[in-house]
Formats: sequence, C-alpha cells, structure tokens
Amino acid sequence: MRLFQGAALGKKNNTSNRGHTLLTNIELILQSGGLQMRLAVFQKAAITILMGMFSISAIAASGGHDSGPACEGFGPQTPRDIDSTKGKNPVVFNNAPSANNMNLCNIHFHNNAEHKAKDFAIYAGEGDHGHGGGYMCGMSKSLSKAELKATSGDICKGLKPGDTIEVHWVHTSCQVKPGKGLGSCVSDACANPDLRVETQVFTLVNDNSALNFQDLAYGGNMRGGLHQAKMLPKGTGKPVEFIGSTTGPKFSEQSCSPYQVTWSVRPKCAKLDINSLGQWCKSNVFEEDHAHGVRKLVTNPKLLSIID
Repeated sequence: MRLFQGAALGKKNNTSNRGHTLLTNIELILQSGGLQMRLAVFQKAAITILMGMFSISAIAASGGHDSGPACEGFGPQTPRDIDSTKGKNPVVFNNAPSANNMNLCNIHFHNNAEHKAKDFAIYAGEGDHGHGGGYMCGMSKSLSKAELKATSGDICKGLKPGDTIEVHWVHTSCQVKPGKGLGSCVSDACANPDLRVETQVFTLVNDNSALNFQDLAYGGNMRGGLHQAKMLPKGTGKPVEFIGSTTGPKFSEQSCSPYQVTWSVRPKCAKLDINSLGQWCKSNVFEEDHAHGVRKLVTNPKLLSIID
C-alpha cells in the first residue's frame, strides 16, 4: 500500500512541476509583448491543460480504486455475496485448519458488513473511504425503542444502537501471541502462514440481555496450548466456508490483496449488547478502539472462488 501511495504522490508532484513550467513559459511570452490574441490563446490552453493535469493527479492520489480493468494474476478476493456459490478464479489453495487448531492472532471489526447475505443485504451505500459503506442487517430496521435507546457515553468512537458491525476473529498457523493488526499473525520464522477468519455480523442494541462481547473476546484464554477466543458465535447458521483474501478499504477489484485466507462466514445476524462492545474497545490486547472501513463487495466472477 505504501508503494502504491508513493507512486500516486510522485505523479502528483510531477504534474505540479509540469504545470509550473508551463506557467513560466507563458510568463515569458507575456514579457515578450506578444499580441493580445496570442495571449488569450495561451491563457486558454494553459487553463485547459492544467485542469486536465490536476484531474489526473487527483485520480492518482485517490488510488483509482473504482475504475479500470480488474487486477490479474491474483488469487480469489473477499468480501463477497455468500449466497452466490459461483466463481471463476483459477487460483486454488487448501483450506486452513479449523480455528480450534490454530492460534487466534487478532480480533477487529468493521462498520457495517463487508460481506452480503440474505440476512444482511440492506445496502448502506459507497461510504467515505469505506466508512459507512457495506451492508446492514435486516433486523436493524425492526428494533424496539428500548433497544435503540441512546447510550450514556461514546461507544468505540461513534457507534450507536441499531448499527451493524462485522467482527473478524483472525487465526494463524504461526506460533505467535495475539496483538495489534494483522502483523501479529506472522513472525520472522513464519512469514507465510495459513490464515483463517471466523466471521459474524451483529446488530448493536442497548440491551444487556443480548450477546455480551466479552464472552466472545480473548482475555488471555488458552486451550490445548493455543490462543483462543473464549467462544465463537453459535446459532447463526452453518458458516459458509470459502477461500479468499484479506479485506479493508485499501483493496478493490482494481487493487487486489495478495494474501490467501480461508473464510468462515455465518449467514445470520445476531444482536450484540453495544455497551459490552464499548467496554472491550476501552481495553484489549489488540489495541482496537474503533470500527474499520469496509472493502467494496467483489462481484467480478474472475476474482471469486467457487463455494462448494
């Protein structure tokens, strides 16, 4: 991602230099006392060219994620509509081991669902750099006044009752301790691990009888010598398993993730007590205190795996 941003900034700087040179040449023409008609032509040309240059620069700086041909040579991408089993990506790799045979290395969550399914299919829009985009749970539109009651304080930097989140429990085959970011899932001795992400989409409610996020957290829990969540969500349907990639708003169909990940996405939403999530955001080993943006849904069959 840094290399891509650097290239974009380089283009922007080069454009700025070319624009400055063009203006300097025009100033020389003005100083030479050219005809007024000549002046008007050059002024018009300068404005037209500069506008074009700055437009190209702006596209480069933004990453150009939403236009252009699909990336080629990459493995299957994520997120996807898990109700659709079709895919044409030729890259195949073995599924990672089950979560209880791997180390939990990270827990984080996204504002709205990155994936799509019948139970979370309300389109929230494009969002702003991934924030506010994605999909919402159908149940979020039929909550009671009590469930939607405002919280007494801020929750995870802006979440509110009725919001949808998608939680990712990331597991690795490396012998590592859970920590901040996906970098905690690798080590110098284990740079290319198997990765598995257990996934659940929640609707946040102001109700302490709903699921408590602390019961689904880590808290130093060990099982069979492996770092494990206290519990993974149950009762939300058989998880849909498929091979894909990492997610997040820096990736798109034009800028693909190179990482290979086995996904296990539960197809139904569940209600989660927003206050329990707020408590987790205040203190956790992953240093997570806010919702991440979502990656736009991948729909190009050439970038999707077949779901068996």
